[in-house]
Amino acid sequence: MFFSNALIGLREGLEAALVVVILIAFLVKTDRRWALRYVWIGVGAAVALSVVIGAVLTFGTSGLDDRTAELVGGLASLLAVVLVTGMIFWMRSVGRRFAGELTGKLDRALDAGPFAIAAVAFLGVGREGLESALFFYATVESAGETGISPALGWVVGIGAAVALGIAIYLGAVRIDLAQFFRWTGVGLVIVAAGILAYAVHELQEAGVLPGENVYAFDLRSTIDPTSPLAMVVRGILNLRPRMAVLEIGAWAAYLVVVLPLFLRGVGRRPTATAAAAAESVPAAKR
Repeated sequence: MFFSNALIGLREGLEAALVVVILIAFLVKTDRRWALRYVWIGVGAAVALSVVIGAVLTFGTSGLDDRTAELVGGLASLLAVVLVTGMIFWMRSVGRRFAGELTGKLDRALDAGPFAIAAVAFLGVGREGLESALFFYATVESAGETGISPALGWVVGIGAAVALGIAIYLGAVRIDLAQFFRWTGVGLVIVAAGILAYAVHELQEAGVLPGENVYAFDLRSTIDPTSPLAMVVRGILNLRPRMAVLEIGAWAAYLVVVLPLFLRGVGRRPTATAAAAAESVPAAKR
């Protein structure tokens, strides 16, 4: 669970950090530093909203009855899978247009006033924050883990992303972000497959989907569900010693369909958005 949440925090956090880096670099380059405060207002509002959503999902469902909690957990997990899957393919498709499109929106917002400037930053960072909050909730619920480990993994990932974003802006590091987003994308696809399996499980328990007691395998007599190995596998892949046919079918189908599509698309075109954006930052500062 630590690894999964650290990966989510790092990937989503670096995307948000690059949005901020691009906006700041553009304002500095065009000598419009007066607008920086409104960018930070938008960023702060987006972060605050993400924290609130995460807290509501995590703590707001604790008082629900079992069936309602299972239904909420299943639907929230499905939404997380849809958002993250769409995000990794969107990042791949927009390619090197991203920095230009983002700075174009900010340039128009500068003429519209402070609210529009803050809105550009809010929407750019808020999208990543919403995805992070939903995915964090889904991974914690699916692993059934309590304690500090899930939150610690997320904080470590976010912290590393912020540090990388600052280093990129200052020109202290130049990393191959195309490869970074490619392989973290693979990791997110694998994690999302497990979240989808969990969503199916919760919807089965809520009575929305059939087949709750139709098991593909039951290895509990061989593998202790509470053993360290079982917990690690569950935390990363969300595979358990006993799984229903529909659960493991959804997990396998997602991987078989999504992973080859993602890798094939990455191999055919320059990845990224973020790579192109980051490469433009040092030039923007000069």
